[in-house]
Amino acid sequence: MDYLSGLEKSRPSRSAKPLEDPGPVKSELTPDMVSEAIKTDVQQKLFEIERQENVCIFYACESGSRAWGFPSADSDYDVRFIYIHPRDWYLSIEDRRDVIERPLVENMDLSGWEIRKALRLFRKSNPPLLEWLRSSIIYQEKFSVAHKLRGLMPTFYSPRNCFHHYLHMAEGNFREYLRGEKVRVKKYFYVLRPLLGCRWIEAGLGAVPMEFGMLVEKVASSAILKQEIFSLLKRKQSGQELDFEPRIPVISDFIESNLSV
Repeated sequence: MDYLSGLEKSRPSRSAKPLEDPGPVKSELTPDMVSEAIKTDVQQKLFEIERQENVCIFYACESGSRAWGFPSADSDYDVRFIYIHPRDWYLSIEDRRDVIERPLVENMDLSGWEIRKALRLFRKSNPPLLEWLRSSIIYQEKFSVAHKLRGLMPTFYSPRNCFHHYLHMAEGNFREYLRGEKVRVKKYFYVLRPLLGCRWIEAGLGAVPMEFGMLVEKVASSAILKQEIFSLLKRKQSGQELDFEPRIPVISDFIESNLSV
């Protein structure tokens, strides 16, 4: 395929990264959430997308609960990728679709962004994209694009934009799932993660990491809070069904005090 010449000359595969590239970050408390068999299956599906769409997928990673570190036994595999078309695709004056999506099949959800869409969002400090680039579960990395984007994060990272994104997410999930004396306890994670992300940003620690365990380790406000969160995390990782249960006072009080509800 005749892809952009700049990519053709770049690094051909993922290898040891120079010191200026922070790369993916993984907490010691985050176990390996994807087996080698699943990785091989994902790579095969990415190859099929490349063939069907006539694109080159140069970066693909896991997003969602598996990358965050709190999957259930039946959690989906949320595969996100960035791709590029052959050169002539970019010479057209027509507006063309800049997203590739595949239907959810066998717990595998695949979708990706065309490189220009990704770059525009990167310029706006798009939090999901910043997380993808620091995911600890990488299925595919070709050329030097992701490597260079990681190096540019300090230039384009906007604490304000990211803070508002995570705060909005925490508030929305709280309103929907965590009001009342009985709550859907597994949804604690979907409020805690963005809320701890806000605290991470307030502490001046840079772009929010993907891994939930790292957020808890660094910015949870007390030992008791950490203990309650990790206790709940172990229950979820062990496969327990976490549905409606009495609210957990330590966690709920922390959330409500930070959201001022």
